[in-house]
Amino acid sequence: MSRELVAHNKPVFNHLHPKIYGAAVGLIAWFTLMAWVLFDRSSDAGESLMFVSVLFLVAILLPWTLSLVWKKYEMPHERQQQSTSLHDWRAGDFEVWGAKLHGTDAAIDVLLPLMAVSFGLTAIGIVFVIVRASVT
Repeated sequence: MSRELVAHNKPVFNHLHPKIYGAAVGLIAWFTLMAWVLFDRSSDAGESLMFVSVLFLVAILLPWTLSLVWKKYEMPHERQQQSTSLHDWRAGDFEVWGAKLHGTDAAIDVLLPLMAVSFGLTAIGIVFVIVRASVT
């Protein structure tokens, strides 16, 4: 822990690092895959799983498409000159509604709910499969 009250010369970012977005997409894909693998055992579940898969597909494709449009029509003075490494992004601050979070804390805040849901569904699915196998 630093003894300085104000950290000097720390970069401040207002966008998440692309690898954070990639991790979020990976967690959503894990959730969808585990839902299909662990819960698609009856003909009734197929339609529900398809609906959830389409919902997640739209939830991923819509922001990605909007980011492509944003990059295409970005003003020259708004363009970032260089890409930042994940290490530098984590060491800097992340601007949120006028406040600042440490980069690592911002990444945890974004990814922790997705991790809890994805791995929680996996754990519930594994218990579901074990119980179903022990009953028969």
